[in-house]
Amino acid sequence: MDMEVAVIALNNEQKVFRSPKAKLLRYFERSRNGWKRKCREAKDDVKRLSNNVAALKRSRGRWKVLAKQRVGEIEQLRRELEEIKTQSS
Repeated sequence: MDMEVAVIALNNEQKVFRSPKAKLLRYFERSRNGWKRKCREAKDDVKRLSNNVAALKRSRGRWKVLAKQRVGEIEQLRRELEEIKTQSS
């Protein structure tokens, strides 16, 4: 086993590791891969949620247009009904 002392500078401090370099390398690689995976998952979540928001906005816009059309149709039918009522009286 390689028992050399590993010295790493962190935040202007030198930290001495007495573990074998190969073991430290595996540890730091797993650590790096973990935060990279976590970041990638967070980015994927943000992208998925952004797409979901965009789809909901489009859907809301379509429903809003449809609702306005229906309100117009209802008003027109009410006017026609009133005309019919006044004509038959």
